[in-house]
Amino acid sequence: MDSAARPILFVSLPESGLLNPLLVLAGELARRGVPDLWFATDEHRRAEVEALSDASPVSFASLGEVISELSAVTWGDDVYREVTQSSRFKAHRAVIRQSYKPALQARKYRALERIVDEVRPALLVVDCVAGFAVDLALTRNIPYVLNVPFVASNVLTSHNPFGPSYTPKNFPVPNSGLPLAMSGRQKLANTLFKWRTLGMFMNPGMGRVLREDAAIRKELGITPPNAMTRVDRAAAVLCASVAELDYPFDVPDKVHLVGAVLPPLPEAPDDDEVSSWLDGQSSVVYMGFGTITRLTREEVGALVEVARRMADTHQFLWKLPKEQQHLLPAAGELPANLRVESWVPSQLDVLAHPNVSAFFSHGGGNAYHEGVYFGVPQVVRPLWVDCFDQAVRGQDLGVSLTLDRPHTVDPDDVVDKLTRVTTDPSFRARAERLGALQQAAGGRKTAADLVLDRLTTA
Repeated sequence: MDSAARPILFVSLPESGLLNPLLVLAGELARRGVPDLWFATDEHRRAEVEALSDASPVSFASLGEVISELSAVTWGDDVYREVTQSSRFKAHRAVIRQSYKPALQARKYRALERIVDEVRPALLVVDCVAGFAVDLALTRNIPYVLNVPFVASNVLTSHNPFGPSYTPKNFPVPNSGLPLAMSGRQKLANTLFKWRTLGMFMNPGMGRVLREDAAIRKELGITPPNAMTRVDRAAAVLCASVAELDYPFDVPDKVHLVGAVLPPLPEAPDDDEVSSWLDGQSSVVYMGFGTITRLTREEVGALVEVARRMADTHQFLWKLPKEQQHLLPAAGELPANLRVESWVPSQLDVLAHPNVSAFFSHGGGNAYHEGVYFGVPQVVRPLWVDCFDQAVRGQDLGVSLTLDRPHTVDPDDVVDKLTRVTTDPSFRARAERLGALQQAAGGRKTAADLVLDRLTTA
């Protein structure tokens, strides 16, 4: 078979932060006319995948309906409160307990197994959180490219004191939100984070889960991995970042830092309404907190108050999901400088607009890199896991500020942070410099070239 006609199968969990970069990458290959492109994810994302077809089609392969226990968007409010609590370690532990469900992961593994038997891919391109896809690639000996939408250290740093790691011994543990330059107390917290993670797996309840996992792996013939197997065995690792947006360490050769993986812009050229409104403003603060954040009535009211207090200096564009808009005050009570949308056709087009002065976000991997890519200063209210890591890096790099108490919304604090990042020109200057480095890294084009290179050598 001609190497240019060997199937590439993309595999991703359905969460937007993981899925979107792979949709962009698959779309780039489709525009280039690369044949035999397949994309496996949960059923409700079918239309987005099928819309990627261009010079060549992208075939959708269903992994079935969403399994609510595995999808953060559908977790109950009690779980949401656990995984977003103020204790970094307890939140980290809650995420592991909630998402480490061997029997449910096995359902996705079996669904992907059927797809692989049909497609017979020469190469998988896998989101780094889709462990079932890495397991299948290893068990079937299928070459795979791992896609990382976070800073590279997120997947290269061990969570326990004895695990293999590509970063130095005292490097901040992922999900800890700790800086590189730590106080003595922070160094102790960093060490304890690793030991407590190790200890978590010695708990009797977790022991039962480990035994269940071992039994399922034996039944399915899955190769048991270690903590760094997904990186070590990958044909390549694509990271949507650059070295300058992380703390310094020696990045292994197989990890390719390509910068933010974004589609061609404008992404929504027919969006006259929002773009025309942006054209007519002198300064806009864009507020978007991702698809997982669930604001309370008090937090929504506090954000409305922030817009009211800054009416003399900024307009506000707020992407607030429709299901949370009932928490807003009555329409007549909203300040005139606040525009609320349940969805914007393209967050990227908004961030690229020259009149956007600041981005107020949850600090997720995509948000962090997209804001910097377009040279926009940021204020961050980190939500959970990796958000705290990106927030502390952005603050140390001088491109963002983090709320003092991110588990509340204090209007005084938010107004202070937004005022500082929009009036001190150094924030924009540093963001623009780092954004230029991301743009030079090549993004989707470099990522597509690397995938095709791995295909020809598979």
